[in-house]
Amino acid sequence: MKKIVTGILALATFIFTANAQQPGKMKHHKPQHQMGMAMKGINFSDAQKNQMKANRESTKKQMMELNKNENITVKEFKARKEEIRKSQKEQMDKLLTPEQKSQVAQNKTAQQQKREQHATKRMDKMKSNLNLSDVQMNQLKTNRDANQAKVKAIKENDQLSQSQKKEQLMTLKENQKKTLNQVLTPEQMSKMEEMKKNRMEKSRRK
Repeated sequence: MKKIVTGILALATFIFTANAQQPGKMKHHKPQHQMGMAMKGINFSDAQKNQMKANRESTKKQMMELNKNENITVKEFKARKEEIRKSQKEQMDKLLTPEQKSQVAQNKTAQQQKREQHATKRMDKMKSNLNLSDVQMNQLKTNRDANQAKVKAIKENDQLSQSQKKEQLMTLKENQKKTLNQVLTPEQMSKMEEMKKNRMEKSRRK
């Protein structure tokens, strides 16, 4: 009856950082994985661990019951799922001490810096492989920075539901594709697609 794609769409770095090395190949990072990375290195008390385990089990049970409910509309399903997610986040916030929250913020900043470093390396490789001009690179970098700001604003907008965030990110992705077509020459676009095809073939052989 309903098929819902869970979580915020993790948009491809290729699209939002103009990375021609990964065109169309999207890396999907689950929210749980992202949260796990943010919690890395934090020492939790036994009481916190037990409560987090209980919260996870409660959330899992609620989601299972929601998925079994065939008597609600897709809109109702999305609204209920959003409520469960918000409740889970609120429970986690209540568990953390001020020091732990500070560490989570530092971990998130470190993750962002690491992603930016990888993006810079990919863009340098992109310039070499596609023989991009300095003008093209400046256009792509400017566009990348603008899109990163937009993505950040969407993800941090608490007034938007998960589905609304996903929709806006998808729209941003489509607009970015159009921009890429405007910046790259037909020959460069063709080579980029060829590289993508080769990567997909190598991936299937693994």
